[in-house]
Amino acid sequence: LMGLPGLGKTLLVDTLSTVMGLTAARIQFTPDLMPADILGSEVLETSDDGARSFRFIQGPVFCQLLMADEINRASPRTQSALLQAMQEREVTIAGVHHPLPAPFHVLATQNPIEQEGTYPLPEAQLDRFLVKIDVDYPDRETERGILLATTGTEEASAHQVFTAEDLMAAQQVVRRMPVGDGVVEAILDLVRACRPEDEGAPQTVRDHVAWGPGPRAAQALMLTVRARALLDGRLVPSVEDVVALARPVLSHRMALSFAARAEGVVLEDVIDEVTARATRIEAAA
Repeated sequence: LMGLPGLGKTLLVDTLSTVMGLTAARIQFTPDLMPADILGSEVLETSDDGARSFRFIQGPVFCQLLMADEINRASPRTQSALLQAMQEREVTIAGVHHPLPAPFHVLATQNPIEQEGTYPLPEAQLDRFLVKIDVDYPDRETERGILLATTGTEEASAHQVFTAEDLMAAQQVVRRMPVGDGVVEAILDLVRACRPEDEGAPQTVRDHVAWGPGPRAAQALMLTVRARALLDGRLVPSVEDVVALARPVLSHRMALSFAARAEGVVLEDVIDEVTARATRIEAAA
């Protein structure tokens, strides 16, 4: 979740943990945060008989929903501590593999990189996030509702409607949804067209994009278009779903070249142009 402070990103993640019935942990990322503060560490213990041994103390990553608050305020070394956990659902400490609880999810909040005291996330870590969602300022009516709901004597509280088992069952339903060949081809055409070295890439990508999305982008699109269709009451995703999810899935998996940034090129505009070309449907503004 990318956005300025005070837009409810932290509250959203906290509410999700309550609604989904998941064990949650929050890590406030700061410049002095160390990898052991996330993963845990081994401590040397002395027993009553004088024998010494190491005992592993689990870090906050051992939960079902990990909230990484202001993740880009920590150094790249600390951010990289999450790489194995996000991909393999386990962490390795002193050569020993420690599996994480199931299901395991990481939801991170991030301040715009132009703000002071922030670090860009490593590309390998960005690629492990399913989507990047920009949280903008609310419109007037929404902000009015927030103002009235949060400044009175009582505030509404979330309650649990799911369990961890329900969530994993729902995820399996999404994976079992059929996807038509037209949607599969649209996903492949879109992802491959965003790679500047691909022979099918349009000129705008060759001119402005430094590096494009990898196979995880196509995997993310396959899963998210199914989820979007299911939430919309449809049992089969469409190309329109691919268009709608192109920005959230691709924007953190590709980067503009230095020359393109100097010219004021906007990455989202490039994605929209490529999406319209790859799907033959006018991309949403």
